[in-house]
Amino acid sequence: MITFIWPLAFLLFPLPFIARRYLQPVTAGTSGALKVPFFARFAAGEGRVAGTSAQNLWRLLLAWAVWGLLVTALARPALVGEEVPLPAKGRDLMMAIDLSGSMQEEDLTRGGQQATRLAVVKQAADDFLQRREGDRVGLVLFSDRAYLQAPLTFDRTVVRELLGQAQVGLTGQKTAIGDAIAIATKRLKDRQEDSRVLVLLTDGVNNEGVMEPLQAAALAKKLGIRIYTIGVGADAMRVNTVFGQQVVNPSQELDEASLREIAAMTGGEYFRATDEQGLANIYRAIDQLEPVSGDPVYVRPEVALYFWPAGLALGLAALLALLNLLAGLSVKVKPARQPEVQS
Repeated sequence: MITFIWPLAFLLFPLPFIARRYLQPVTAGTSGALKVPFFARFAAGEGRVAGTSAQNLWRLLLAWAVWGLLVTALARPALVGEEVPLPAKGRDLMMAIDLSGSMQEEDLTRGGQQATRLAVVKQAADDFLQRREGDRVGLVLFSDRAYLQAPLTFDRTVVRELLGQAQVGLTGQKTAIGDAIAIATKRLKDRQEDSRVLVLLTDGVNNEGVMEPLQAAALAKKLGIRIYTIGVGADAMRVNTVFGQQVVNPSQELDEASLREIAAMTGGEYFRATDEQGLANIYRAIDQLEPVSGDPVYVRPEVALYFWPAGLALGLAALLALLNLLAGLSVKVKPARQPEVQS
C-alpha cells in the first residue's frame, strides 16, 4: 500500500496560480535597458516567438506537471508493507568472556567427552544468545587486556559467530577482569535505564589490567548496570603425578569472593558452574531473572518512493527547458522594408 507521510504538502499545489492571480507584476525600469533598433516592430507584432497555441498549451501543461510532481515528492510517498512484530521490551546485554590461559584446562565435559572450559562456555553461551530474541547483545573478550569484539547489536548471529572464533590466549595468558567490566560499562552507559546487563564469565582472579574489579563494579553500579558473574571450573579433578593418581582442585585460583561482591554490589547474582549442565542451568536462570521481552508491538516497514516523482520532475523540467530554447531559436525578425522610390 502506498501512503504519504506529509499529505499536507498537497495544499501547495495551487500556489503558482494564486501567486500569478494576486501578486502584482514587477514594474520594469528604464535603467540598464537594452536599446533595440527594431523594437517597434516587435511591439507591433512584426517579430514573434514561433509556436502555435497548441504548443504553448503543451508547455504550460508540462510546467504544471513538473510542479505537481515536486509537490508529490515533498509529500513523501512511501510503500508500506505488512505488519511485523517487534518485542516491546528488550535488554542491552553485554557478555564478557575470559580467554586467559587457564580456560584451556580440560576439566569439563561436553557431550560425554572431555573438553576445555572455553569449549563448554562457547556452547552454553551460544544457546543463551540464541534465546535472547529482541535484545541488543555485545561481546567483550579479555585476558591480559580487554577489548570489544562486538558492539551492541540486534544481529545475534554475528555475535555468536565471533564468539565461536575466540581462542584461548588471544591477547595473553593473564586475567584483566576490571578492564573487561570497564569496557562493557562504557558501551552500556548510554543505553536505556533498567535494561543494562553484563554477564561476566571467568575462571580465575584479576591479575592484570589498569582498573580493579571492585572499582569498575562501583562505576557500573553508579550507572545502573546489573552484573551477573559466573565462575567456571570443576571442583575436583584426577591427575597423574609421580606419587600416582591424585585429586586436585583445578579451580583453586578462582576468586569467588570478588565475583560475589561484584554481583551483590550491582544488583546481580553470582553463579558457580562446575560442569556443562550447570552452566546451561545458569544461563536459563539468567533468562528468568532478565526476561527477553513483553508483548510484541507491530510495525509496518516503509520504503521511501519520493525520488521517483522528484526524478520525473527533473526530466520534465529538462524537456520544458529544451522546448523553450527551441522556441527562442525560432524567433525570426522580418527585415526592414525599403522605402518606395517615387517615380
